[in-house]
Amino acid sequence: MKIINYITLFLIVLNCSCTSQSTEPNTLSEKEKNDGWDLLFNGKDLSGWHLYNSDANKSAWVVSKGKLYCDPNSDENRRDLVSNEEYENYELNFEWQLEKEGNSGIFINVKEDTAIAQTYFSGPEYQLLEDSHMDFNLPLKKSGCLYNFTPQLNAVRTKMRGEWNESRIIQKDGVIEFYLNGHQTAKMDLKSSAWKDLVSKSNFKQYPDFGKYTKGHIALQDWSRGVSFRNIKIRKL
Repeated sequence: MKIINYITLFLIVLNCSCTSQSTEPNTLSEKEKNDGWDLLFNGKDLSGWHLYNSDANKSAWVVSKGKLYCDPNSDENRRDLVSNEEYENYELNFEWQLEKEGNSGIFINVKEDTAIAQTYFSGPEYQLLEDSHMDFNLPLKKSGCLYNFTPQLNAVRTKMRGEWNESRIIQKDGVIEFYLNGHQTAKMDLKSSAWKDLVSKSNFKQYPDFGKYTKGHIALQDWSRGVSFRNIKIRKL
């Protein structure tokens, strides 16, 4: 009888432990709330987001089954999606999936201005790339890279197609850090001469606003193959 009671008690404690640690997608735990996290995607609609340089209500971005999805087959407005709010010092967590041969990205410090035609004319990119993409073996285009500028600091593979990758971006006083599935993949001081030198030698030198800001919108890239996001969370530092 005592053995049965001990087993029952163990199962109850184990169940409570698992329940307390599990969180539904697109929600915040009590600890996250206490730590200052906010949801950037509520899993239900596009609240907090809008199309870059546009007030259009319809777009290729749709919300379905708790994920934010850019439909490659949509005939609706195709623009990058940007946060309503600008951010400067913050930690951003998000999960993502790409379809076969998919290619997308997250832009930071985006300056929204009708004189700046695209998000990537101002915002550096956290690269997202599916393993079957033709550019997968290019060092400056692997997932988690500071796109076109630095290779992964630590070699990290993306998860199998259909599984969610976990990413993190930290920006503090102009210094950015990128993480992919728990490993750091990039670091750069956007105020440094080294960064300015890299930009001056890149294709982005043709865009006068590129990489010059340490505060701006966060943007999700629209691409032709289909990309999904969920659990987009941010806390200001």
